[in-house]
Amino acid sequence: MLAFPADEVSAQASLSTAVEQFLEANTRGLPGVVTYSFGPLDRHAQQATCSAFEPFLPPGNRLWGRSSIGVRCLGPTPWSIYVPVQVRIAGKHLSAARQLAAGEVITESDVRLLDGDLGALPATVLTEPRQAIGKALRNGLAAGQALRSDALIAPWAVQLGQSVKLLTSGPGFTVSNEGKALNNAADGQLTQVRTSSGQIVSGIARNGGIVEVRY
Repeated sequence: MLAFPADEVSAQASLSTAVEQFLEANTRGLPGVVTYSFGPLDRHAQQATCSAFEPFLPPGNRLWGRSSIGVRCLGPTPWSIYVPVQVRIAGKHLSAARQLAAGEVITESDVRLLDGDLGALPATVLTEPRQAIGKALRNGLAAGQALRSDALIAPWAVQLGQSVKLLTSGPGFTVSNEGKALNNAADGQLTQVRTSSGQIVSGIARNGGIVEVRY
């Protein structure tokens, strides 16, 4: 059996403990039941004398699935290493209950919850039905495919070809008119409308087929 000086044994325990404590603290808010593991620690780093370790998350990294964390030694001789980590998250995620087409507005019957490792899925995966219901799909989904927040948009407030109510307002006046929407737009987005006279105006789409134009 190999024997190490007392300070080296202490450094090994401190490095491992620093990594463990960092992972525990920074995965505490994740959904589901979290387990994690990390790869072998650098042998030279384990044996080096270090007064204090400072773990950190490198830019662009997230403690989700396969990732890595950094550890700085603050003294007496500063150095840093990177440690591969694996974060597994046992929990439920939202999936399509049937094949869904692009533009469809999600209802309660369109989704179901499946058990799995969330860490093996994109970090944008949804975990509760309320996160998806009432929103529309950017692209179609096959039955069983996971729903992600970046795949959903607010439902269209007005749609191409729809008859809309045009509310034009300015200092001291408001005029109501009818028109046809020339593009799809969610609530708060810019849309164009052709009025009954043939004029094309731009305004802000509002739920209920309303377009606001302000002067």
